[in-house]
Amino acid sequence: MERPAWAPRSIDISVPSVSRMYDFYLGGSHNFEVDREAARRAMEFMPGLPKIMQANRAFMRRAVRFAAAEGIDQFLDIGSGIPTFGNVHEVAARSRPGSRVVYVDHDPVAVAHSEAVLAGHDDAGVVAADLLKPHDILASPQVERLIDLNRPVALLLVAILHFVEDADDPYGAVAELSGALAPGSMLVLTHASYEGVPLPAERASGAVDVYKDIRNPLIMRSREEIARFFEGYDMVEPGLVPMPRWRPEGEPEDEDPYAFSGFAGVGRTA
Repeated sequence: MERPAWAPRSIDISVPSVSRMYDFYLGGSHNFEVDREAARRAMEFMPGLPKIMQANRAFMRRAVRFAAAEGIDQFLDIGSGIPTFGNVHEVAARSRPGSRVVYVDHDPVAVAHSEAVLAGHDDAGVVAADLLKPHDILASPQVERLIDLNRPVALLLVAILHFVEDADDPYGAVAELSGALAPGSMLVLTHASYEGVPLPAERASGAVDVYKDIRNPLIMRSREEIARFFEGYDMVEPGLVPMPRWRPEGEPEDEDPYAFSGFAGVGRTA
């Protein structure tokens, strides 16, 4: 397999990547056949996976606009993935000029492309780091330069926590990050769940098995388990709901049934 110029030498292009599969679902071009093959296998069980990813992105954009309208001009997007249309810094800049954004990902392809997209943007940066190491994120030069932790921050954890197993303590990581944020900060979150999937759980679990096979287990948590991530936050109306039902700009009933898979919410600290 020939390595394209945009692929860092450090990555193994024979192994599927969750972020590159996500890019494929969204119609992006920064993925390999091994990623497309894994994504297609998952879609054999859940053909609506691209609709779920599109709903994630649409929710993220609405949540960023909401946070900006509420006065927040600092955004920390962890698990940001490969840049695609409508990135956080673009939405934030349109909604609140001068907003500052730091993207965080541990996928070298996502980091490399974020750096390329952000070239010349003084108000945005990217950190190569892992959600499970909050100190590395918070102490990074990019966060220290761009984010004032004494002022409210919107912490984005969109479609990332369901790739963290309970044994790795995702609740502890979120609590540590949240504890570093000033009063008035927001947590913006989406998470996969069997609840809302328009398929029997037995069939949907086939897609989950594909992620297990590529050693990136997909953890389908219940609504109650997802709500635990918001401990210490006051939920913004309408609460923790399927993605199309969070402050929709159109009629949720017009959305594809797969878009209602999983949950989304925004919380704010007092």
